[in-house]
Amino acid sequence: MLTTSTLEPGDASSRTTIDAGDYFIGRVSAGQTMRILDLEGNQAADTLFYNAEQPAERYSATDTIREQGKVYLTTGSGLRSNLGNTMLEITADTCGRHDTIGGACASESNTVRYSLEKRCMHACRDSWMLAIGEHPEYGITKRDITHNINFFMNVPVTEAGGLSFEDGLSAPGKYVEMKAMMDLIVLISNCPQLNNPCNGYNPTPVELLVWDH
Repeated sequence: MLTTSTLEPGDASSRTTIDAGDYFIGRVSAGQTMRILDLEGNQAADTLFYNAEQPAERYSATDTIREQGKVYLTTGSGLRSNLGNTMLEITADTCGRHDTIGGACASESNTVRYSLEKRCMHACRDSWMLAIGEHPEYGITKRDITHNINFFMNVPVTEAGGLSFEDGLSAPGKYVEMKAMMDLIVLISNCPQLNNPCNGYNPTPVELLVWDH
């Protein structure tokens, strides 16, 4: 469901530009609102959420899909953890579709989906591994990299039950906004993928804004 926000960018407590192919890792506190802004359109932001006090509690696609009774995420979706707790609620969304089943690109999937020559291309899993390697203070390890959300990514489910990676539905200035229901660690890979149309074969920056109210 498309909905707009009443929050003004000028009132944000922090604004961070995440370049194409780069990562973000940081904390968002309970009660804060975060917005992921698609600056140039059709950029996929592969995102993971963790309980900041106990990172073994993390976002679960399975629990989220079961509780909301639908596959795609949009306004009103409650993002659930593997313990069944609500981690965030989507409070505004001007894109209208966000994927939670397609997973993140990796060297292995690049090889299987495209060709052996694509194996060495940079992928979201590489960005996550770099983030947790450079920031051990968050207590996240390789075993904690599991289900993710692909914000702004369009992955229709076919009649046969398969997945199809299609052109994105986003555009410059589209955003998704979420209110944190617990203290969180947020880990984002701004997808570097060049082999499918999720970002128009042209990775571009996104911006992360956080408000204290």
